[in-house]
Amino acid sequence: MPEIFQYEFMNRAILASVLVGATAPAFGVFLVLRRLSLIADTLSHVALAGVAIALLTKTFAPVVALIATTTAAVSIEELRMRRLLPGDAALAVFLYGALALAVVLISIADGFNSMLFSYLFGSVLTVTQTDLWSMASLAIVITVFMLMFSSELAQITFDPDLARINGVRVHLLNLGLAVLTGATITVSMRVVGVLLVGALIVVPVLVSLRITKGLTLTVVVSSLVGVFVAVVGMVIAYYADIAPGGTVVLTAITLLIAVELGAFVYRSFGRHNRQIEITSHSHSHESHAHGTADDPRAD
Repeated sequence: MPEIFQYEFMNRAILASVLVGATAPAFGVFLVLRRLSLIADTLSHVALAGVAIALLTKTFAPVVALIATTTAAVSIEELRMRRLLPGDAALAVFLYGALALAVVLISIADGFNSMLFSYLFGSVLTVTQTDLWSMASLAIVITVFMLMFSSELAQITFDPDLARINGVRVHLLNLGLAVLTGATITVSMRVVGVLLVGALIVVPVLVSLRITKGLTLTVVVSSLVGVFVAVVGMVIAYYADIAPGGTVVLTAITLLIAVELGAFVYRSFGRHNRQIEITSHSHSHESHAHGTADDPRAD
């Protein structure tokens, strides 16, 4: 048995990585396709404010962060739907407001400590059995939500106006996605860290969009990529003795760069082959034309 599996805390951390890696990119597909990737980053900063409130009030940080992200998600969606603020402006207000609140509250409290650092950047030592149950429960909720509303989610992703005409409750589905995003960030901050979990929602989706076609296949591949980068990043972090959250995200970005380079080489090679075919076809026509002109029977 490899050394990494001999420790209970690493077994919990890897299992948590699998759960987070599978669930976060699954609904991240719908955020990326609708150009709402920034909502993950915004709610991450809101979760940070929730952690700061918990530090100041000596309460349980995940619960406070969950309340904060849920409240912010609902508020952002209401502001967008009622057109009180443009979508990007609403996200910016909550992002910078939450970050400013977190900085102030952390300065009032004890400042940076080991617990706050683990929430910010993730720590395999802090993953508990309760965290695993929370992640598993969230994974089930996300799976059921996506299976129940797969058709509706596809409609609001590609044509929300047509979805409204067809009777789809666009507003409620948007609220559901936003709340699930906040919940995922909250339960994942033990593993990846509150400031980096947004990348796990977005980057695997970008990799999947490069190599797949079709919404269902994109969701499945995004989850598989998420699991791969989360587990590989966690293993690298263990053996290199470095921060797990940053390692997971860097692994995902490295994979994205590799896929982009592969796509570039493939496109360049394809264009080169097509150019050779066109040139060869042109020479063939010219040879045929010269042959006909020189043939005495042509007269």
